[in-house]
Order: sequence, then structure tokens, then C-alpha cells
Amino acid sequence: MRTLIAATLLLLPIAATAQQAKTRPSTMFVMHGGAGTITRKTMTPEMEKQYRDAMETALKTGNAILAKGGTSLDAVEAAIRVLEDSPLFNAGKGAVFTHEGKNELDASIMDGKTRKAGAVAGVTIIRNPISAARAVMDKSKHVMMAGRGAELFATKMGLEIVDPSYFWTERRWKALQQELLQEEATEPKKFGTVGAVALDKEGNLAAGTSTGGTTNKQYGRIGDSPIIGAGTYADNATVAVSCTGDGEYFIRLSVARDIAALVEYKGMTVKQAGDEVIMKKLKELGGEGGAIVLDHNGNFATPFNSEGMYRGWIGADGVPHVEIYKE
Repeated sequence: MRTLIAATLLLLPIAATAQQAKTRPSTMFVMHGGAGTITRKTMTPEMEKQYRDAMETALKTGNAILAKGGTSLDAVEAAIRVLEDSPLFNAGKGAVFTHEGKNELDASIMDGKTRKAGAVAGVTIIRNPISAARAVMDKSKHVMMAGRGAELFATKMGLEIVDPSYFWTERRWKALQQELLQEEATEPKKFGTVGAVALDKEGNLAAGTSTGGTTNKQYGRIGDSPIIGAGTYADNATVAVSCTGDGEYFIRLSVARDIAALVEYKGMTVKQAGDEVIMKKLKELGGEGGAIVLDHNGNFATPFNSEGMYRGWIGADGVPHVEIYKE
């Protein structure tokens, strides 16, 4: 009898581990690449393919990390770096120009497990701002660093520093000139922020957002992307959120946190909460844009009140899905 009891006790930890494996949530990864006037009429087949390919690459990058048991934070950072390195999106390499003809970049990241966060704003020489935001979170006692201070910190942390000319692209430069001349832009109006939310095998959520701001923005303007609770938010108890759109409205409404609060206090689903804020509150105030929302069960929503939003998701099956237009 004693031998049987001992054997049973030895098997308990194994049984518990097996039970945890069965109940552990599956992975999910969701991204956006900006919102605005994005329609089939204003998109060539060649350009659409480029956007879809870039989104798929970023989704697969994030999913590969999750599939190997990596953290949601690592997946979010790695995938956003892919879009920051693409000239197609208004983040990193593809950042738009300010009124003064400069590229000023913002980014933030948040850990849903610890609710630690990091952000940088108004940086001009950091190749991947999302990694700088991660460094602020992991290697400093602060949440946000801006301008020259953030750049010095990133340099000290060994992040890749580039000459400001790295961010120059003819497409964005022409858009600025036409804005300055008060003419209609040749490219569709869009709120080009990129972002990601992820759920890893341990059930932890994370969110990140990166942007070049808005074309012709004035005198050190900062939007919602680096502001925790406005453009980015993550909490394992509720949801992970990344936003894109009219930054000033997202700040005024604390959009990311408001979505999480509706889930927390009213028990709304991700779709209900996303629609309440993006399709109702934001729209009523006059703001345009969208968000990606993911909960700890892998449920997600991608609400937007603009004509289109680059968005995609990939689950444990490893199959990427990308959508652009309002269906």
C-alpha cells in the first residue's frame, strides 16, 4: 500500500503538468500597418502585393518566436522591427517628414504580465525605435525618454544608430512638399502607424506601437503612439491594444486604456469594447483610425472607422491572414 501511495504521489506533478499544458492558451499574433483612405481604387496591384508581402513577413516573424516558446514581448518587438525597416510604412525607414523636413520617430511597448512599459519620442537617429522603447522598459527606471536624451540612452545601450538621411525617401519627401504647397497629396491619406499585440504560450500579453507621426507635423509634436494608455496598452487581466489614427483624439480619449477598461469593468468582449471606443466614442468626437485588440484567450478584434487599415493575424497553425480594405 505504501509503495502504491508513493508511486501515486510521484505521478501527481506529471499529471499536473499535463493538465496545465492542456489548459494553456494557444498563441496568437495580430498586427496593423496604419489606417486611413485605403481603397482598391487608390492602390495598384503591384503596391498591394508589396504591402501584403511585408505584412506576411512581419506576421511570420512574430509567430516564429511564439512557436518556439518565445515571449510575447520578443515577438512584438521583432515583428515591428520588420515594418520599421520597410519604406512602405510610416515607421522607421518609411517615416514621414515634419514641417521642418526632418523625420521624428515615436514608439512604445508594454508587458501585460508586469505592466511595465517603455517609450521613446521625437528620436531622429535610432534605426528601430521599438527596440529603444524596449530598452527604456528593461534597462532604465523610466517609462518614456524623448529627443536627444533618448538617443544618448539608445547609443549607450548599443542599439543601431544611423545618420538621419537613412530615413529619407522620395515618396515621403514629395508628400511633404505637396502639403507645404497645400495641394492634394499624390498618395492616399493614411495614419501610418505600425503596431502588434501578442499572446504567448505562457498566457502573457504584450503590445507595441511605432510611428513617424503625421506629414508636416509642427514643432516637436508628439502623438498617441508613445503614450501608454493612449496608443498602447497591455494587461494580462484584460487585453493588449495597439492603435493607429488621429493621435490627438486617441490621446484625449485614452483609447487603448478605455478599451481595456470596458473589458475589465463591463465584461465586454474584445469586439464589443473595440467597437464602443473606435466606432462610437472616437467617431463622435471627430477622430478617425483603428486598433487591434487581443485578450488572454486569443480572441481578437480589428475595429477601424476609416476606409481601410492594413491588418493581419496568425495563430498556432502558422497561416498568416492579411486584410487591407473595409470589407
